[in-house]
Amino acid sequence: MSGGGLLVAGTTSDAGKSVVTAGICRWLVRQGVKVAPFKAQNMSLNSFVTREGAEIGRAQAMQAQACRVEPTALMNPVLLKPGGEQSSQVVLLGKPVGEMSARGYHGGRQQQLLGTVLDCLAELRGTYDAVICEGAGSPAEINLRRTDIVNMGIARNAGLPVLVVGDIDRGGVFASFFGTVALLSREDQAFVAGFLVNKFRGDVSLLDPGLDMLHGLTGRHTYGVLPFRHGLGIDEEDGMGVRDSRASAPVGEDVLRVAVCAIPLMSNFTDVDALAAEPGVVVRFVDRPEELADADLVIVPGTRGTVRALDWLHERGLAHALVRRAAEGRPVLGICGGFQILGEHIEDEIESRQGHVDGLGILPVRVRFAREKTLTRPVGEALGEHVEGYEIHHGVASVTSGEPFLDGCRVGQTWGTHWHGSLESDGFRRAFLREVAAAAGRRFVPAPDTSFAGLREEQLDRLGDLIEQHADTDALWRLIESGAPQGLPFIPPGAPA
Repeated sequence: MSGGGLLVAGTTSDAGKSVVTAGICRWLVRQGVKVAPFKAQNMSLNSFVTREGAEIGRAQAMQAQACRVEPTALMNPVLLKPGGEQSSQVVLLGKPVGEMSARGYHGGRQQQLLGTVLDCLAELRGTYDAVICEGAGSPAEINLRRTDIVNMGIARNAGLPVLVVGDIDRGGVFASFFGTVALLSREDQAFVAGFLVNKFRGDVSLLDPGLDMLHGLTGRHTYGVLPFRHGLGIDEEDGMGVRDSRASAPVGEDVLRVAVCAIPLMSNFTDVDALAAEPGVVVRFVDRPEELADADLVIVPGTRGTVRALDWLHERGLAHALVRRAAEGRPVLGICGGFQILGEHIEDEIESRQGHVDGLGILPVRVRFAREKTLTRPVGEALGEHVEGYEIHHGVASVTSGEPFLDGCRVGQTWGTHWHGSLESDGFRRAFLREVAAAAGRRFVPAPDTSFAGLREEQLDRLGDLIEQHADTDALWRLIESGAPQGLPFIPPGAPA
């Protein structure tokens, strides 16, 4: 017998679908429910590698953690990784299968994947008590409805009830709720069970007249009003989630300033989350050379377009600033694509197809792009500490000299590695920050007891608390347990009553 299920959709992108899905998952698992997350199709440059070597969206890995289960490729069968405005790499069941334009994808390829998506969902529903699915964008993107496999397309084919999340902090949430339902076909409307208001500030009773009117107009229940909370946007899917950090009080006398180059097609910017979690560390994203002047550490992060990012650094004057900074012995860290940029040269017939390209020449590294993508979960040691990470890259690096550092190297105060997530290893992060502070001449002391995994668990519990304390959990559980459409009244398109 198939387990229960729910599709969490949103009135817009960034309405809070990912965190609401994680919150529902954490609330359920605390009730003893065996639950798994699912997103049929994800477009994101923030990805993760599962233990079996499959690449999935990082948001689904975070949701799996909320469920207290290991993430698998079944939880995100289709991942699209943008390579520019015109095309994306298509990752199917964790492995890249080629590049495709948006027109080509929506013109036929997407619909061909529907069978795979439904098979993955069915396997999860056969294994778990409940599967909480996340939609993408808005279900009312009627221009894409014919080929949709992630919103109403998956809801109708899998028979899932739909909960629509709206971000009231943006304004216009009542119109967005009504308009979302009204734009759907009669058949799709039958699957929309109701609404969830997200990011509300103030007295909830002030919403009651609007919620009553919304119910009268649509015949649909509002399942809760979640209050606005700072710091809950964990493992965002795209650059909309990039925010400068606010450091808590340092343990030592000084704070440590980290500048992250906001390069094009930046991927896995979540690598710096562990730094931002450290007391006394301030992280900011920068795009001008003068912003590097007072930084104690500069990070060149991963990117889906290494050569494009390199060109951007030159255009902005940041390339010269990085070379000068390295020559002065001031700390620089390159991660994945950023590591490749710091090297001597790049041979790229895969990503940019520009052939031989000179790197910044800071590290003794030569990079050749291979067709096969490296997807691994390495474990090692650096600075005398245990380190775990994950690798997602086409570039194969040949290190010719320098001091070994994870899979890369170190020259002076410049480090480079392909390992994402290494800074989440607490002991290594503290050792690395001590080195940076010493090189920068800062009297900074890493907190001795900061556990990034522990902080992540606290955040997930806070999401579960939001659902438990501010949603109609009895009604929500009945909806999930039924795992079936509600067959609610039809709303004539454009009709106010």
